[in-house]
Amino acid sequence: MNILDFKGEVKKKIKELEKQLSDPYITNDIENLKKLGQEHSKLSELNTLFESYEQDLEDIKALREMYENKDVSEEEYQSMLQELEKKEEETRKKIIEGLVSQDEYDERNIIMEIRAGTGGDEASLFASELMRMYLRYAERKNWKYELLDLNENELGGIKTAILKIKGQGAYRRLKYESGVHRVQRVPQTESSGRIHTSTATVAVLPEATDIDVQINENDLRIDTYRASGAGGQYVNKTDSAVRITHLPTGIVVTCQNERSQHQNKEKALNILRAKLFEIKLEEQQSQLTQERKSQIGTAQRSEKIRTYNFPQNRVTDHRIQYTTHRINEILDGDLDEIIDKLLEKDLKEKLESLTI
Repeated sequence: MNILDFKGEVKKKIKELEKQLSDPYITNDIENLKKLGQEHSKLSELNTLFESYEQDLEDIKALREMYENKDVSEEEYQSMLQELEKKEEETRKKIIEGLVSQDEYDERNIIMEIRAGTGGDEASLFASELMRMYLRYAERKNWKYELLDLNENELGGIKTAILKIKGQGAYRRLKYESGVHRVQRVPQTESSGRIHTSTATVAVLPEATDIDVQINENDLRIDTYRASGAGGQYVNKTDSAVRITHLPTGIVVTCQNERSQHQNKEKALNILRAKLFEIKLEEQQSQLTQERKSQIGTAQRSEKIRTYNFPQNRVTDHRIQYTTHRINEILDGDLDEIIDKLLEKDLKEKLESLTI
């Protein structure tokens, strides 16, 4: 995929925006003016990146010509080429992210829900490993995170975990993780050495605000109870855990990780708001064209998206038919290799019918 093919469309859109911004009727509409100005600024930055990328390619071409003419030594050539190619790749990634980032929620924090699927205790252990993978990825990105709710079993696995990950671009990079993750390996409890298949489900939601979703207190049933599970001396001594039922939809959320009932209620409402926002987004997506609905960014929770095969040291993303043999590194949070490929695939699909 030659990303320079999209430069002309970006420049065309910039000219269209400049024409709109010069319209006297637009200047009287403050909100619309602000929106158009932000879009113009974003596309102008993208155009600058295109120019930098073209310069990177020219620099690499010039270096190769110097090497062919024996103007630089082999050692100098390899060192300079490595530096230039690294710069070119970084610029290319920025362009891809700029082009893909058409979702207005891309820069938001996320609410991530991880649930053990089929496979009993092994599924719970796998869900725990996935949670660690995402927390390690957040650390690599210098993002902050907090645990909103956790339901563990006796073996250290998790039945359910709900996280909040806070950082610029968190939703843009992690939204592709929604779906069914499958693991194939020999469980520690398996004496015959048979390979088992287990699953866990991941849902990634953009954090919702009061403006996105308004919750009517009359639509809520709030129950309190004593927290259970790991938690030290404060567990089971006060009714601090909170369960909220949204009566119109039947959605139930719980939170028991904080000592304060008030804190648990606020976190539970945060989770509920995100789930209601998900319903709203799904309704919006159902109105889009079939092309948009087929894109990988709209993966459903029921879709099997990735397999982690331990005997073969293999991780395969089924949406893009991409395989890497770095399973330990991936599970340690080194996810950029796969996420960058997903971003590129999403970019290609979006720009086949480009509407920047």
